[in-house]
Amino acid sequence: MRLLLTSDTHLPRRARALPPPLLAQVERADVVIHAGDWVDVATLDLLEERAERLIGVWGNNDGPALRERLPEVAYAELGGLRFGVVHETGSAQGRERRCAERFPDLDVLVFGHSHIPWDTVSPDGRLRLLNPGSPTDRRRQPYCTYLTATASAGRLTDVELHRLPRNR
Repeated sequence: MRLLLTSDTHLPRRARALPPPLLAQVERADVVIHAGDWVDVATLDLLEERAERLIGVWGNNDGPALRERLPEVAYAELGGLRFGVVHETGSAQGRERRCAERFPDLDVLVFGHSHIPWDTVSPDGRLRLLNPGSPTDRRRQPYCTYLTATASAGRLTDVELHRLPRNR
């Protein structure tokens, strides 16, 4: 199962449109996961239209129209793994422990908010935490980013951070 992970698109404030390389990955993915801060409903509509399956949550910058259509936390079993998706606005310090306590039944937690790519595991090694960064607003990062991965037979493999061109 091919996965595309993205977050913090902030359209149209940080960019006018989703980057073409990200949209190309939407077409290839079995599941697209968006970890919040869409900002506009048009982006949700676009991904719902193009994605084979979309799992998304609202973030702290998402207004009532998005909150009516999306949950704060989403759960799905993908490729034999238990996934959770949340925007997760807490501090980076202690994140792995805090998330493992909050989500004891998950294998993988996809989160957003920081715009900083993240790939770690909880102290007990049970929960993998992934943040794809942002494809439109790099903030203090050298590149805008998103993640792809494969979920199959209870394993997450081929986790790859994709850097987008700087000339955005």
